[in-house]
Amino acid sequence: MAPSTTVPSASTIEVPETLLKKRKQNEKAREERVAAASAARKASKAKRKVIFKRAESYVKSYVSKEKEEVRLKRAARAAGDFYVPAEPKVYFVVRIRGINEIAPKPRKILQLLRLLQINNGVFVKVTKATQQMLRLVEPYVTYGEPNLKSVRELIYKRGYGKVSKQRVPLASNSVIEGALGSFDILCIEDLVHEIATAGPHFKQAANFLWPFKLNNPTGGWRPRKFLHFVEGGDHGNREHNINKLIRQMN
Repeated sequence: MAPSTTVPSASTIEVPETLLKKRKQNEKAREERVAAASAARKASKAKRKVIFKRAESYVKSYVSKEKEEVRLKRAARAAGDFYVPAEPKVYFVVRIRGINEIAPKPRKILQLLRLLQINNGVFVKVTKATQQMLRLVEPYVTYGEPNLKSVRELIYKRGYGKVSKQRVPLASNSVIEGALGSFDILCIEDLVHEIATAGPHFKQAANFLWPFKLNNPTGGWRPRKFLHFVEGGDHGNREHNINKLIRQMN
């Protein structure tokens, strides 16, 4: 007969109730995490489909717009007439002068435009009010009509968003969706489209974008930087030539 022992076996030891509760809680939490991750994957997949469809529709609209413009130019030339393009809807404004010797009114306008530093750039919707403001600060800025390529390059390369008053890089679409999802702007292509076409939520999209911090242009500014662009300087309205300047500063 085996000697009796006072040490209980593993089968006879009862597990404390608190430990059982803890195990159940851990299992439940793990199941919830797995379910949440699965739901997030499905939602992300569905969202990617929506984003791709939107991007395709944007490309189609851009191409059709270009073709229509070419057609109108050819029709005007064939009729011996001139084709006058539409007025610009958006300006890209770059500050080219520092803070010395600025009158109070232009200084305030530069603050309203968020152009606080030299070589800062912002997108501005063309209205009567903004045109008057730009006329008052013309000696301190240069501006023009950016094309789609310029808008896309600026946002993709130097785009930062304003999230809780912080400068956050646009590393993923979730940053844009979190700030602008209520305006149906879900991804970076939505943001580019809204800015390039001056859409209904242009104000919110432009305010979400942190002012662009650009370099000095490759090859430097013109010798007489503070003359008007048409006089051989750099400030003032340079229309489509702003795209060349963006390439040099981006």
